Amino acid sequence: MTLEARSLGRRGLAVSRLGLGLAALGRPGYITLGRDRDLGTQRDPETMYQRAAAVLDAARAAGVRYLDAARSYGRAEEFLARWLRERAVPADATTVGSKWGYAYAAGWRVDATVHEEKALTLERFRVQLAESRALLGERLALYQIHSATLESGCLDDPALLAALAEARRSGTVQAIGLTLSGPRSADTLRAAFEARVDGEPVFDAVQATFNLLEPSLAPLLAEARARGMGVVAKEVHANGRLTAANGRPEDSALVARLRVHAARGGLAVDQLALAFVLAHDAVDVALSGAATPAQLASHVAAAGAAIPPEVRAALAGEAESPEPYWRTRASLPWA
Repeated sequence: MTLEARSLGRRGLAVSRLGLGLAALGRPGYITLGRDRDLGTQRDPETMYQRAAAVLDAARAAGVRYLDAARSYGRAEEFLARWLRERAVPADATTVGSKWGYAYAAGWRVDATVHEEKALTLERFRVQLAESRALLGERLALYQIHSATLESGCLDDPALLAALAEARRSGTVQAIGLTLSGPRSADTLRAAFEARVDGEPVFDAVQATFNLLEPSLAPLLAEARARGMGVVAKEVHANGRLTAANGRPEDSALVARLRVHAARGGLAVDQLALAFVLAHDAVDVALSGAATPAQLASHVAAAGAAIPPEVRAALAGEAESPEPYWRTRASLPWA
């Protein structure tokens, strides 16, 4: 199948509706259920790079254009830069996004006490922009605040906002975005709508958690797109809760129902979750968090799937309130 193409936001970045996020591929530990099955125990940097390259190869073959990394994803930017170089991928064949704000702190350990350290400050932005550019160079098209929140103060910092706008104005990056996290994501996005420098909107794109368990941002994401912002959906599988890998006893009834819903649509559970997200036209890109080529193939196959109306109606009943959803996410173990 051919993946649908989109222009991401007012800056017109060329993307496909299915993108690939590297959160699970750039470091040995992450909070995705089923990770032991996917990766096994051998997770040295070279082995992880080869796994990442295999998934990136599959994504390129399938027509995935948008690739998403972050400074805190271990060596994700390094792996991506190496893959682009080794495969001699043309500059116009992919659009690369990355994020600043968290620093990787796990020391390549799955059992680290602290995996990421957050600082949404002007100093952190300047340091990490230089680091990302040193690895990705002009490939870095979209640079995003990683998990912006009202509490962090990043949206109320005139010097930081001016630096973000200047990075775009100078051509250091093509577009500026922010990602959202937590039960107050809606309030953060509303504040981002109002962020201006010299009368110009600061943010060209938003990346938000959006899935059938946490669909509460749907109206605001539609508003973001109407305002000219690109919309990227992350955690479409709820960190593995919306896949067959979910063995949490607390979710056993949920998984059983999802299997029934998926079967009615002729889909696997992970495909149903992705098709739900892509059914929302406000979403420009839904990120696959695939850790294996087989998972990526399943997600590609779901990109054009239609969900029967009766199944969509049933899925509305699976939504959780934001507060309990985010409490559950915070309880998931690094593995």
